[in-house]
Amino acid sequence: MSDIRRHLCSKAAPTPGDTWHLDEVYLEIDGVLHYLWRAVDQHGVVLDIPVQDWRNASAAKRFFKRMLAGLKFKPSRIITDRLRSYGVAQREVLPEVKHRTIRYLNNRVENSHRPTRRRESQMQRFKSPRQAQQFLSSHAMIYGHF
Repeated sequence: MSDIRRHLCSKAAPTPGDTWHLDEVYLEIDGVLHYLWRAVDQHGVVLDIPVQDWRNASAAKRFFKRMLAGLKFKPSRIITDRLRSYGVAQREVLPEVKHRTIRYLNNRVENSHRPTRRRESQMQRFKSPRQAQQFLSSHAMIYGHF
């Protein structure tokens, strides 16, 4: 194994920042709307990308719990758009975390949807929610390094 590869493999994954930006965008798969939820920290590192059928409070709670499952700490602040489902989920899952919904603070995550739309058009739409989930999760991790 080369020295560079050994060095890269030995490093632990960096810890995400303490401010998380959350957003959702719709994807049309076989004529049915699905929602791509995305979490990005303040440095632009993608934390999680689940594809779900709904955009309600239970879907937001599931998204929050999924994000927190692999992490050892919680953020100090989350920034979202004005979707009310985020407020319900934040009060139940992360009650001690500050929640901000100011209009332009969420631009970091809004801009992270651009590569997704570009890939979606290049692939001529996603064929299934599972395929979209696998493709976007793997490419988000790669895209974050460059």
